[in-house]
Amino acid sequence: MKNNPSVLFKKIKNLSFIALLFLMVNCADQKPALPETKEVSLKESFADNFLIGAAVNDALISLKDSLGANLIKKEYNTITPENSMKWMYMEPQQGVFEFETADRYIDFSTKNNIAFIGHNLVWHSQLAEWVEKITSAEELNASLKNHVQTITARYTGKIHGWDVVNEALNEDGTLRNSLFLEKLGPDYLVNSFKWAEEADPKAELYYNDYNMTHEEKRKGAIELVKMLQKEGVKIDGIGMQAHWGLEDPTLEQIETSILAYADLGIKVMMTELDITVLPNPWDLEGAEVSQNFEGSERMNPYTDQLPDSVATQLAKRYKDIFELFVKHSDKISRVTFWGINDGHSWLNNWPIEKRTNYPLLFDRSYQPKAAYHSVLEIKQDSTH
Repeated sequence: MKNNPSVLFKKIKNLSFIALLFLMVNCADQKPALPETKEVSLKESFADNFLIGAAVNDALISLKDSLGANLIKKEYNTITPENSMKWMYMEPQQGVFEFETADRYIDFSTKNNIAFIGHNLVWHSQLAEWVEKITSAEELNASLKNHVQTITARYTGKIHGWDVVNEALNEDGTLRNSLFLEKLGPDYLVNSFKWAEEADPKAELYYNDYNMTHEEKRKGAIELVKMLQKEGVKIDGIGMQAHWGLEDPTLEQIETSILAYADLGIKVMMTELDITVLPNPWDLEGAEVSQNFEGSERMNPYTDQLPDSVATQLAKRYKDIFELFVKHSDKISRVTFWGINDGHSWLNNWPIEKRTNYPLLFDRSYQPKAAYHSVLEIKQDSTH
């Protein structure tokens, strides 16, 4: 049976019309393609200013937290172990060292070309129990030397810098009456730096402490550094633990401190940056981990989410602080956040346990917050 040419033509014409109509409908639904934009990371934005880092935990390094690991690789060029290299974990028994976890940190940083900061070698807190039972000054001195040199020697050439001594000062700037000071005197400070340098001459060596914007403590820190310098001890930098609030310390106090420490001829670092948004019991300041208080609903007001007004305040605070950091980037060598997202922050359990705090740039789902974008805007604004 032959097809009628006129009927066939009508069928083709109808099919063509339907196809054209289909294309028109689809084109109407489609939006114009957006131009591709490259998202600039923190480390890229501040590459000409200072290193950008974060404190990390064991889950991230063991890759149980792949989201966190990916975020670190994207945003940061330096990391610090939050807890795992403190004395109680590194040498839980006298002369018995546990290197497995620390090795994983080093491997992660080396593989991803990330500068590693060792934290810390000498601290009065989180000591192994056996250390606190030592009664002989001679034994304590030998144990301290062995601890410092064994660890630093193992990672020679793999560590960017060490927090050699952590939090050795009282709030009035005098030396803290720790086990080390009580039994060894101020020499323990000098010797700790000397031993670290002997074991790893190329690593940078730092003193690290909180409330370093307070006048009395600042004077004490300056005296401590000058004492080490007078003894011919290598000290490359001072770490200002930036555990700050939405209003305190003032920008003027921060700037005054940066300039004062830089005048010593050493690098200045913001080593533990976070900004609490929660009420502060009894005007508590700093980071004395032994302090803890009872909780209440009044002291934990944002259990579900952070109000927009407070998020805006946090974003402005971070922007103001980073503008100051950039202004003095010839003096500041590193800025390290104390954690990678709000859920990981130690401030959820200090100074009151089981609170919900929001002190960092990324939320509990690793999503960037308004504070993150406000920090990046500083560099974007400077290029326009």
